[in-house]
Amino acid sequence: MDGTHDGAGAPLRRMASAIALLAAMILIVAKLWGWLATDSVALLTSAADAVVDMLAAFATFFGVRFAQQPADLEHRFGHGKGESLAAFTQAVLLGSTAIVLAAQSCWRLIFPQPLTDLTLGLWISVGGLVVSSALAAMQGWVVRRTGSTAIAADRVHYLSDALLNAAVLVALALTRLTGWERADPAFALLIAAYMILSARHVAVAASHQLLDHELSAQERERIKAVALACTGARGIHDLRTRDAGDRVFVEFHLEVDGEVSVHDGHQIVDTAERAIAALFPKETEVIGHLEPAGILDERLDDRVRRPA
Repeated sequence: MDGTHDGAGAPLRRMASAIALLAAMILIVAKLWGWLATDSVALLTSAADAVVDMLAAFATFFGVRFAQQPADLEHRFGHGKGESLAAFTQAVLLGSTAIVLAAQSCWRLIFPQPLTDLTLGLWISVGGLVVSSALAAMQGWVVRRTGSTAIAADRVHYLSDALLNAAVLVALALTRLTGWERADPAFALLIAAYMILSARHVAVAASHQLLDHELSAQERERIKAVALACTGARGIHDLRTRDAGDRVFVEFHLEVDGEVSVHDGHQIVDTAERAIAALFPKETEVIGHLEPAGILDERLDDRVRRPA
């Protein structure tokens, strides 16, 4: 087994989750204040999204820290799926909130109500747009350096929040300029629809990790090519891969000449493990099994190809 480890990744994840949590608390207070002052359903949608952001930030804050715990007797593969669980929790929160807000927006479209104190609502929307855009940019930088699933999911929230604030800004400005009372709930309904799409995207990505989905076909081919490029490697089969959030797991059977000594064969497998681990930016655990080339045995590759 071999692997690489990004020592700076853990502090960056913790920093990003803590900043997001603080920002979520500030935004929720500001947006609830704006909703109470204006009675804007678009601002209510944005405020509800801020509540989800805060809950999601809590999930990310604790999920990241849980995922960074080392392997123990009960979790020999580590705790990396804690990030995926946090991301899936965020998707559930975001999607369920969006459905409730969509229903509220439809009600306001049927029975419109006048808005008040639009100037305050506009300023709060501008401030929210600036804060959420800055947070999304910071989190994008952290994700590029660490590959964190939970922070990537949280970043989707803040990208959504930036769009939400822009939509609220347009809705309030349009209401102020034209007096059209249905502009506010119409934009709120569009925001809710976008939130549902975002929740689906996050849920799909998290479920791939929770269900041990294989790496992409391109990555699997790269793994095979690198292993077979090692001197002495004759073939590779039964390749199994999964992305566990904070790390990648790779397992394979490497075929070598049957006349090679156990010691030399072990060295070939070690070389292949190191080459595969170097392919990935995040920590990678690789396990290679040594086999003589040409041996006939039952293989995982054959089992997974059989029709159900």
